[in-house]
Amino acid sequence: MANPNIVAVTTINGNTTVQSITTAATAIVENGSGSGKVYKINCLIIANVDGTNASDITVDLYRNSTAYKIVNTVSVAADSSFTAIDKTLSLYLLEGDALRLTAGNNSRLQGVCSFEEIS
Repeated sequence: MANPNIVAVTTINGNTTVQSITTAATAIVENGSGSGKVYKINCLIIANVDGTNASDITVDLYRNSTAYKIVNTVSVAADSSFTAIDKTLSLYLLEGDALRLTAGNNSRLQGVCSFEEIS
């Protein structure tokens, strides 16, 4: 796992990814091994699209086959949103890292993640 020097940046591309969150931990952003890039996570918003029921969200940084919890089973109320990560938190994904989401229930939560791809 390399950690590219972000002082000598040649390119910064803005990206936004979306995901319908299931009960299986799934990457919303993944920085592939050998990419030569660093991903700076700017914002992660979780929306509960169910009008009646709350659902839990877990967010982890997956590195070297280990899940490091950022948010652990936080309840998102029906018809509301939860900002799990914002710009006040400096979170970088190195090569081989992934930002994963797991819901307490299928079909209730959606995620939107804004990040910068730096190389």
